[in-house]
Amino acid sequence: MFLLRENYQHPAFRQGVMDMAGAAPGIAAWGLMTGVAMVKSGMGTFEALLMAVTVFAGSSQLAAMPLMLGGAPMWVVLVTGFCVNLRFVVFSAHMRAHVMHLPRWQRLVVGYLTADLTYVLFVKRYSAPATEPAGRLEQMAYLAGNGCINWASWTFSSVAGVVLANFIPTHWGLGFAGILALVGLTCSLASTRLRWVSAGVAGAAAVVAFALPLKLNILVAIAIAVALCLWLENRISALQPPHPHR
Repeated sequence: MFLLRENYQHPAFRQGVMDMAGAAPGIAAWGLMTGVAMVKSGMGTFEALLMAVTVFAGSSQLAAMPLMLGGAPMWVVLVTGFCVNLRFVVFSAHMRAHVMHLPRWQRLVVGYLTADLTYVLFVKRYSAPATEPAGRLEQMAYLAGNGCINWASWTFSSVAGVVLANFIPTHWGLGFAGILALVGLTCSLASTRLRWVSAGVAGAAAVVAFALPLKLNILVAIAIAVALCLWLENRISALQPPHPHR
């Protein structure tokens, strides 16, 4: 159902495209910066293009790339990418009920196309999974429109960054444009007090541990933020009064 022609003809598909279109310029700036960074840091053009068209995970790319080029052990690269992308485990668990009616290969496509803003926009619009065929079609059409424009914005701009890397001066400030895109994504995801605490703790820990080799400050920041927020969540749950039986 996710890849059926009816999806692309459904009004919800156009709505998904429109909802993501506002964030597309920021995603494109981030993708362009990543493409340029891959080439400027010494990665070959073929390898950079291959990564640009197959890897749809900007934050883990940026985290893993300097480790790869710096000769870090493969386990460090893999663990870093795994930790950076742990949030998608939560996303997929939350969206499971919305997509379990799809065949497995279509669920894999959904998983590949689902990024941070795709998830945020989808769950804000559809808090509960549909049970009727018409409702399921609408939800998958919206998700398809949302995910396609997100993927296209990232992939095409990353490829453009790789191709144009040697013609784009470093002082154009593409790194700053990428930082702005990341800040925008972070702010859109920090929708609760606990998430703001997590972001603040992770940022502070990353700065404190900045001197660690092989960018291990990223792993330290993630571990501290996750551990602290899990403890806080358990404390908050324990302090809340039990619901009365009805």
